[in-house]
Parts: sequence; C-alpha cells; structure tokens
Amino acid sequence: MNLDSLKLTAYFGERQRVGGRFLADVLLDLFGEREIATSVLLRGAEGFGLRHALRTDRLLTLSEDLPVTAVAVDTQERVEGLLEDVRTIDHCGLVTLERARMLRDDIGPVVLPEDLHEATKLTVYVGRQERVYRTPAFLAVCDLLHRRGIAGATVLLGVDGTAHGERARARFFGRNADVPMMIIAVGSGERIGRVLPELGGLLRRPLLTLERVRVCKQRGELLARPHQLPPSDQAGMALWQKLMVYTSERAMHAGQPVHQALVRRLRETGARGATALRGIWGFHDDRPPHGDRLLQLGRSVPVVTVVVDTPDRIAKSFDVVDEITAEHGVVTSELVPAMRVVSENQRDGTLRLARFSF
Repeated sequence: MNLDSLKLTAYFGERQRVGGRFLADVLLDLFGEREIATSVLLRGAEGFGLRHALRTDRLLTLSEDLPVTAVAVDTQERVEGLLEDVRTIDHCGLVTLERARMLRDDIGPVVLPEDLHEATKLTVYVGRQERVYRTPAFLAVCDLLHRRGIAGATVLLGVDGTAHGERARARFFGRNADVPMMIIAVGSGERIGRVLPELGGLLRRPLLTLERVRVCKQRGELLARPHQLPPSDQAGMALWQKLMVYTSERAMHAGQPVHQALVRRLRETGARGATALRGIWGFHDDRPPHGDRLLQLGRSVPVVTVVVDTPDRIAKSFDVVDEITAEHGVVTSELVPAMRVVSENQRDGTLRLARFSF
C-alpha cells in the first residue's frame, strides 16, 4: 500500500506540563486515541529551544528538562484530523508538518516520484523486540541498507508511541516488544527504490515513509548547499527549512563531540533551536554498522542533530554546520511546509501547508 501521508513533529521539553499533566503524555494519549498508524516519543541528549536555555544529559544540573521529540505519521486525512486538537494544546515549542509517502503491508516494486530521485530519506518503523530470523529487526535492516550502499542510517529508540494504530509504551516491568523504533536512512533515490521490496520481504508488517531531501555533505565533503528558498510561497504562506546532521558520539571537533559542538555554536549564533538525538545503532561515512557493546571503552553510537528555522537563518546555520563537520558526518536539508512556533511571548507560523516546487 502506497499512500500520501503527513508527518507531525513536536519539539518541547520533557518536563513541560499542560493542565497538570506532562505534555508528552497528552500528545501520545491523543495519538493512541486516534489510532495513528505510527508515532514515537524520542528523548533527546542535548539541545536548546526558543529561550536558548541549554539542556544536556552530560551535566546533572542541566539534565532536568531534556528536549523530547514526538513524531506522528499517518494518511493526510487522519493527521489533519489531529490538527484541531493539537492547536488547542497550549504549550511552548515547535510543531512542524511535513509531506511524506507512506508504504505499509505489501511492498512490491516501487517507482519513486520524480521529486524523490535527487536523494531520499527513508524511515523504517519497527518494534523494539521485533525479530528477523532471530536477529533484532533494527540490526537486520541496518545490515541490509549498508550492503546496498545507502549513505547512512541511524536507529532511534522510542519510549512511547503507537504501532499500526495500537499504543505501545515502555514500562519498567515487561518485554516492551512493540514500543516503536525509528531507523532513519539517507541515500540516492535510485538505491532507496531498489531496496524497498527487500525491506518489504524482510519485515513481517513493514511500515516505511519516504521524504525528499538534499544531501549537502558526506564524509566531510561539501556536495551542495541547502536549496535557496524564499520566505513564503505564492499565497504568502511561510516556508521553513530543516537541517539534519548525522554523526557519531566519537566524532570530535576541537576536543568536543561534533553534536555537542554544533548545539553550542548554533546557540551562540542565534539559531531558533536545536535537538540532538542519540541513537543506539547505525552507520555513516563508509563505516560498518556499529553501536554500544559490552566491555568497550567510550561510546560509539550515532547521533543526529536537528535544526528547523526560516530559510535565511538556515543559510547562516549551515555555515556553522559546514565548519564543524569538516571531517565527519552526513548533512541533509529539506523543505518544511508548515511550522508553528509558540513561546511565552511569541506566536509565529501556522499548521497550514505551504506549496512550493523546486
């Protein structure tokens, strides 16, 4: 099944409350009640938001309100049905809405639309304890993507979410078999298209999404700058842009992990916000799939850093990203057709989708 879909993503602090409840619980309860095809709550490792207060899990005093990211994906009709409820939730942070192509269940040969041929972001949703021939599904997926020459992949572990419309929440006692994980991969449209039927045959109930991206850097080499976008479309709807930087916990810049240096420099240079998400497994820069193992010295997990802002601010942020990723990482950019920004004294943007072709 190949469907037009929307991806709703909310960025906020984990201790933020709405009506006496944690915002994360409010959103995930909503996703569960609406039986959203897939959703996942991700806990960030480091970041800052509209107030530019740095939060990091490296320092106890700054780890009390770490950034979290809630992602929900379903058909356009079902996600649009969520929007009225999301608009009524009074909270600070960013909410974005992006177009995607969703593939689920039977996945045969796929002809990608023309706009996905430059480069494609493939996101695969699997359960935490899902297996492929006794191998964890996320390991099997990463191994296949690496063998097929995909540029990189990062496995992000969820702590709450929905899987095929059913709520799946991590608990202290329990196998947590169905708690969702996201595997975000980036590659050429041609290679992604060829691997889709194999993924469909590998997974018992595949659920994947495809999105258009531009690969700006790989292995530290500058391939292209982000698209130069106008501030709005022809109807006056604001356009936004997103950078995603895929690196490793061990990749260093000036004595700091790359993602840590990125977050701090972006904060200093006035970016609206940034969130670093630590993965558990993945690969990039021609390295084989890797992650944390027992009896190793130092962490060796992938990290993805996300920045969403106006096109002019993204152009400035990319200069920082380009400098800090001079030797490591994959950097992508993509169009964000709708974003709402809410702070204590600012409301900007809307969740109405802009239309812009490039």
